[in-house]
Amino acid sequence: MGQPRSERGLGIALVVAAAVAWSTAPFFIRLLPFDPWTILFWRGLFGGSLMTVFLVVTQGRAALWQLVMPGRGGLLVASLSAIGMISFIPALQMTNVMNVAVLIATQPFVAAALAWLWLGEAATRRTLIASLTAFAGVVITVGGVRAGADLGGVALSCLMVLAISTMTVVVRRHRETSMVAAAALSNFVGSLVSLPFAHDIARVGGNGLAILTMFGCLQVALGLTFYMLGSRQLPSGQASLIATLETPLMPFWIWAAFGEVPAVHALIGGALVIGAVVADIVGATRKQQPS
Repeated sequence: MGQPRSERGLGIALVVAAAVAWSTAPFFIRLLPFDPWTILFWRGLFGGSLMTVFLVVTQGRAALWQLVMPGRGGLLVASLSAIGMISFIPALQMTNVMNVAVLIATQPFVAAALAWLWLGEAATRRTLIASLTAFAGVVITVGGVRAGADLGGVALSCLMVLAISTMTVVVRRHRETSMVAAAALSNFVGSLVSLPFAHDIARVGGNGLAILTMFGCLQVALGLTFYMLGSRQLPSGQASLIATLETPLMPFWIWAAFGEVPAVHALIGGALVIGAVVADIVGATRKQQPS
């Protein structure tokens, strides 16, 4: 039997919401004059705390035990998510942001390949074509890959893509696991790892703390929770494809907050990504409609 349309529709809506939340990262980073590790520490602490509160409100205090004993699936998801978050910051420091963005755009292909190898879940031809189109759109958006990129930064970017792609497949595989608890745990792990490298913790004042709170709660907590819940309902390749909406949406927040008009190539690339995602969603919806 096919998956109910209501579940698939909810999954699409949740992953789109996750992409919107994740896309606000440049806006918050512009407002924070701290080193990346300090930002990662506070962001993870606030994000994990909000997820924990949500867990208690929805499932009761007994759900806190899931943070201590997350189970095999939860522990794997939390570890992979933490690896992805921790790799992102040094990757941006060691290589150009263009290289990182282009490598992130390969995630739908990696997730689809892993899902096929592990779950026997073959991506549709429509999703693969849409993913290729979205990849081209990301390349155009970020202006192309720079030659002579630092191998360390590229390697960390590849590790991040592999970790998040694997996490997407694990979420799909362990649908019975509390993914909210796993997401909260991953944030706490990320904060713990970042603590030794965070040199500006003492410099964070009231205004900075307020921005970091919003950063952790809106960008991380909502984004990661929406993605983990939504990707349970969708094929891994499609979930990763929809998440690429994050890249073309990033310039929107910079334009809305700081009045910086995106370059023409960013608008063209963004249109390709959005068009590819919409075409895939519409195609999937039509396929599920009864004859």
